[in-house]
Amino acid sequence: MIKVAEKVIQGIIDHARQEIPIEACGYLAGKNNIITKYYRLKNTDNSPEHFSFDPGEQFEVFRKVRDEGMEIMANYHSHPETPARPSNEDIKLAYDPSIIYFIVSLANGHPDVKAFRIIDSTVDSMDIKIIN
Repeated sequence: MIKVAEKVIQGIIDHARQEIPIEACGYLAGKNNIITKYYRLKNTDNSPEHFSFDPGEQFEVFRKVRDEGMEIMANYHSHPETPARPSNEDIKLAYDPSIIYFIVSLANGHPDVKAFRIIDSTVDSMDIKIIN
């Protein structure tokens, strides 16, 4: 299970809505197994079906997170029209087994946020506990 601040969940849902029709993406950071902050990144692919981070923005976020005494715990992206589950491309590109992968689906008119561990192409769903 991963604990996530309610403001983070709301922030990534808002980001996903603002980026429609393309996928929104970013990093989630915190410490002690609690995610407390999100960092929006530009989807350089500008696509509704996949995303890539800007390397310069990535470096800047890593520096900010380190300076704030936190760690990158997860990344997130949205699925504007498909369910909150990893696509084949998401699974193929999941190189870091220490990272949690959050997906925000906006399909069916209401947001659905799910978290996954992806290790060697094996996908395991994670429970999310929302905290204040």
